Amino acid sequence: MRPLAVDIDGTLTRPRPDRGVDPRVFDALRAYAAEAPVVVATGKAFPFPVALCEFIDIPKRVIAENGGVTLCETNSGDDPYGGGESDGITYNGDPTAAEAVADAYREAGYDLGWGEPDLVNYWRETEVAVARDQPLSPLTAIAADHGLEVVDTGYAYHVKSPAIDKDTGLETVAAALDRDPEAFVAVGDSENDAELFGVAGESYAVANADDHALEAADHVTEASYADGFLEALERASDG
Repeated sequence: MRPLAVDIDGTLTRPRPDRGVDPRVFDALRAYAAEAPVVVATGKAFPFPVALCEFIDIPKRVIAENGGVTLCETNSGDDPYGGGESDGITYNGDPTAAEAVADAYREAGYDLGWGEPDLVNYWRETEVAVARDQPLSPLTAIAADHGLEVVDTGYAYHVKSPAIDKDTGLETVAAALDRDPEAFVAVGDSENDAELFGVAGESYAVANADDHALEAADHVTEASYADGFLEALERASDG
C-alpha cells in the first residue's frame, strides 16, 4: 500500500455544521497505518494533528499549519506517552511576519474574529488564522505588505508564507521517511490541498471539495466528507 497524506477538516469530518471527526475514520486510519505510513496534513495548529495521531494510536507524522511545521515519528515505540524516535520538529514558516500582520490588522480596526480566548491561534507557531466573517481585502493587503499571502481554506483565512504549503510539508516528512513524495496518495478537500496534490503521486478530492482541489485532483469521489475519504481509501487500496 502507498503512503497516505490526508487532510482533516472537510475530509475526515462529518458534513457541516457538525465539524467533528467521523469516528469511522479511526479504525480505517489505524488499519492503513499498520501497512503504510499515514501523514495527517492540515491547516490546523500543530497540537491538533499530533493529538489526533495520539488518540488514534498511530505514529505522529503530521504536517500542520499548511506546511509551516512538521513532525515525523519514525518509530512509534513502546511508551504510550513518550512516543518513539523522531526526526524532530521542523519549522518552515515565518511566525514573526505572520504576527506582524495580525498586529497591523488589529491596529487598522479589525479583529481576528475568534473571541477570547483565541484557541484557534493560541498554539499556532508559523502562521495566523482569521475567521472568514472578517474583512478579507484589508487582510490581503496587509499580508502583501509583509511579504505573506492569505489562503481561504473554507474554514479560515490563513496568513502564511507564499513559499510554504502542504507540499513543502510533505517533502519534509517524506525525506524523513526516506520516501519520495510521489510515492504518496493524498486526500483532501480545499485550496490548501491543491499544492499537496501536485507533489503526491496520486490524489483524491472528496465530492465536497472546492474548485481548486477538484481541478488539481487526479480523482474525485462520489461521496462527500468522511464518506468520501473512506471511498478514496478503498479505491487507493484496491489500486
